Amino acid sequence: MKDKKHLISVLLALFVTFLWSTSWVLIKTGLSDLPPITFAGLRYTLAAVILILYLFIRGKAHEILLIERKMWKKLILLALTMYFLTQGAQYLGLAYLPTVQVSLILNFTPVLVMIFASKYINESPTKNNFIGIIVFLIGVLIYFFPMDTSWGSFLGYVVMIVGLFSNSIATVLGRNINKSKTVSPLVITTISMGIGGVLLLLTGIISEPFPDLSMNHVYLIGWLAVVNTAFAFTLWNKSMQVLTSIETSIINNTMLIQIAILSWVVLKEEVTVKAVIAILIVTIGAFLVQYRRKNNKPSKVNISS
Repeated sequence: MKDKKHLISVLLALFVTFLWSTSWVLIKTGLSDLPPITFAGLRYTLAAVILILYLFIRGKAHEILLIERKMWKKLILLALTMYFLTQGAQYLGLAYLPTVQVSLILNFTPVLVMIFASKYINESPTKNNFIGIIVFLIGVLIYFFPMDTSWGSFLGYVVMIVGLFSNSIATVLGRNINKSKTVSPLVITTISMGIGGVLLLLTGIISEPFPDLSMNHVYLIGWLAVVNTAFAFTLWNKSMQVLTSIETSIINNTMLIQIAILSWVVLKEEVTVKAVIAILIVTIGAFLVQYRRKNNKPSKVNISS
């Protein structure tokens, strides 16, 4: 029975990473005629509304009223870094760069997280973590050399570096918030996503021409919000009640490979033999960076793509 429950949790987590991987392809498709910031704002605002309704249905909405002022400050900062900056950068980056490149840059997050975590939340890196950094950097160098220096690509790289740092800060902050165990992961995500989504939407309305939404746009935004965000997050949290942090890292790191395959099949983005080798090396390196031998407890991780 225990083995069956574990297998179901693994399959659920893999299914969620597949949904999140398809998000990249769907976003890239939508960006052909949707402004990036408004697109992101519509998705995450709608997803937050759905999660709020889910909180009421589960009878957990009252938890929001119990949050202390100090925690509110952290949640607002999480909203700014995780959603407003990171997701805004992802959507902008996808407007200028191939899907795999954006994914690869964001996969650098565990390296920065390890550095930040060792300094601010006392998570000391291991020998495997340092080896992982070296392996990861080798894979990145193989993939990006020689680098495209066109203006559009340069702007995309700048945007994604901002997204990389904000994502890394948000990950460390998210760990810090979850360690307190005073607020449930569902409430944390709902509040931070709601604030970040509204900020993205307001920024998009102010800075971009509001799109003339067709039914296809409505279906696309609805699918990303309902299925790939609200529903996927719920499944992810359920699987994290059983899986260990090591298993979580392995499953989550398959996304880079999934995104590369989907981009090649659906978007017809070129994937060379060199790129495939680099992606595999980066995936192994990213896992080693996150590897914690002694941490075999189930891990709750907030990830949305």
